[in-house]
Amino acid sequence: MRQCVDDTFFVHDLKNELKPILSSRREIVFVCIGTDRSAGDSYGPFVGFKLKQTFFLRKYTHVSVYGCLDHPVHAKNLAETVEQIRQQHANPLIIAIDACLGAAANIGTVSLEQGALKPGAGVQKDLPPIGDYHISGIVNVGGFLPIQVLQGTRLSLVYKMANKTADFITRALVELEYEKKRTTVAAHEKRCV
Repeated sequence: MRQCVDDTFFVHDLKNELKPILSSRREIVFVCIGTDRSAGDSYGPFVGFKLKQTFFLRKYTHVSVYGCLDHPVHAKNLAETVEQIRQQHANPLIIAIDACLGAAANIGTVSLEQGALKPGAGVQKDLPPIGDYHISGIVNVGGFLPIQVLQGTRLSLVYKMANKTADFITRALVELEYEKKRTTVAAHEKRCV
């Protein structure tokens, strides 16, 4: 599913698309890929930063986040991050998050898709694929001189996309938590009657 960040129901629609994916009983690992040294490539680290703040406050123990503004996951440390995830998590659901380049008409859209993400493909880097699902934010036009295009991307767009992405992820988790508690309470009340 792909949707423009300016659409009225962006957060609602992507939250509803993500909820069934997160509803499995597996541990969830978000891998937010990118670097804070490039405006266009900072989408992943901004999402990771926002998620880490939220998850710390909500005390989610079944959710882990790799990659943020302070400790980004990028081309130089992606392989070691993948190995670290393998060692520290038993069969997690991995959702990779990264910026990408695309058609001019798709700038400002975010997609949620099944399958591994191939980070660095837009800038001709050969990096290991990662994720059971991936979230990609199209931040600028692909094509000629992709590294310079990423450098020249508007930070305001990237920041807005990252905030709304973190928002739909958080809302999906909060709603699942609420539904689980409501089901548990209903089952308890049924036993007590």
